[in-house]
Amino acid sequence: MAPQHTGAGDTRHPFFLGMLVLATVAFGALLLGFWQPIFWAIVLGILFLPVKDRIGRKLPEQPSLVAALTVVLIFFTVLMPALLVASAVASEATLLLARIQDGDLDPGVVLEWLQNLVPPITDWAGRLGINLAEWQDKLSGAALKGSQFVASLALTAGQNVARFVVMFFLMLYVLFFVVRDGEAVLGHAERAMPLPDTLERQLGHKFAEVSRATLKGTIIVGIVQGALGGIIFAILGIQGAAFWGCVMVILSVVPAIGPGLVWFPAAIILIATGSLTQGLILIAYGVLVIGLVDNLLRPLLVGRDTKMPDYLVLLSTLGGLAMFGITGFVLGPVVAALFLTVWQMFEAESNAAKVSAEVREPRAVDDR
Repeated sequence: MAPQHTGAGDTRHPFFLGMLVLATVAFGALLLGFWQPIFWAIVLGILFLPVKDRIGRKLPEQPSLVAALTVVLIFFTVLMPALLVASAVASEATLLLARIQDGDLDPGVVLEWLQNLVPPITDWAGRLGINLAEWQDKLSGAALKGSQFVASLALTAGQNVARFVVMFFLMLYVLFFVVRDGEAVLGHAERAMPLPDTLERQLGHKFAEVSRATLKGTIIVGIVQGALGGIIFAILGIQGAAFWGCVMVILSVVPAIGPGLVWFPAAIILIATGSLTQGLILIAYGVLVIGLVDNLLRPLLVGRDTKMPDYLVLLSTLGGLAMFGITGFVLGPVVAALFLTVWQMFEAESNAAKVSAEVREPRAVDDR
């Protein structure tokens, strides 16, 4: 008699599981070159899910139209402004490099100003074996190399315009289907996962809670601090306001002092070059306005229960930037949120198992 097979038994067969893993790896390899537009489409789809739901309530029987309207809204409110800012940053980075190369902007003037302001500094530095003149040249050289690096990134981006355009429209295309079919795909994935339903729901809820809160805190606080910094730079006439604002957005992941790594040296340079009033205004604005944004906004956006430790946000963001480029600014904290969620659930399950074992053990003793 021929053996009878059941669907449930076949799917657990080692050969079938091997085929499943192999097919998944092969499919992932096919999409590897396009992972960034796919990732950003998923991120934007998740962030704008409440907007999509609100539009969907007014057009309940037209999911494709709802998705199209959501994508158009995302394009004009997020993507178009981001493209304009990126264009301004690239232009200002090129101008900044030209000024440093021409000697119009020399960070080494700060050390020269300190030497003239407090002459004993030169003597103290000499006793410690520090040559301030040499350090002045090093500081100027470091600024030149840093600006050349930024300019090279802008040049590389300019040379890859065609690829960027393809990836951008691919992201919009994928975004449409993420918005329209994302919840259904997620439901299929949850049903396919070999985990108990309760654990799946707990994992999905906790991960979404932590990652959404962390991303809101990281991105929104960074954008607000960078925008405020760019505005004051523009008001004070500091060249490259958009560029330095974007740098402050990235540095905002460093707790307390992040944006200050940009505006404070800029204030010192202003004072050193004779613009005392502008320098003092920038210091006061940086401390009273930019510096307070993190303390005021982050608790409101992140919350106390879902907040990841500041050091974990910092390390995951820096690691993400190093591994994935600018995408790592978002992907790093997401990976950290998944790591934190899985280990918190594992800890909770382990503690529950220990408590259950301790409860059963006295009962076994009493039975004897």
